[in-house]
Amino acid sequence: MDSASDEGRAAPAALAGPCSRWPADQGETIRQIVERAGDKWAVLVIGTLREGTLRYTDLQRSVPGISQRMLTHTLRQLRRDGLVTRTAYPEVPPRVEYALTDLGATLLDAVTALIDWAGTHHDEIVRNRARFDGAAAAN
Repeated sequence: MDSASDEGRAAPAALAGPCSRWPADQGETIRQIVERAGDKWAVLVIGTLREGTLRYTDLQRSVPGISQRMLTHTLRQLRRDGLVTRTAYPEVPPRVEYALTDLGATLLDAVTALIDWAGTHHDEIVRNRARFDGAAAAN
């Protein structure tokens, strides 16, 4: 192509926001990490493990609404990312405990802030949703 035909075409926009700080070859992995760290169940599990090591059943009781299948999946993913450890004891009945790793503990401030923010703004968001849904239904 000649430069005359390139003049009418806009240059690709530079990335803005947090994505602009990522090396291009790391973007996919970083998005996966953000997805994991921001997953509702992962946030609640990490926040719950702030109190220390917990057995599986205690962890499940401490996260209302999480199914056994989802807790198992979430813990497996957090272990894969190196955020949580699993320790199985050769006892009858079997005892399994979960704890945050040092890496997992680095997420506590962000997770706690997100959970606290959700609690603080719960009523306002419920009102906004009702207003939005009412307007959408009217259209």
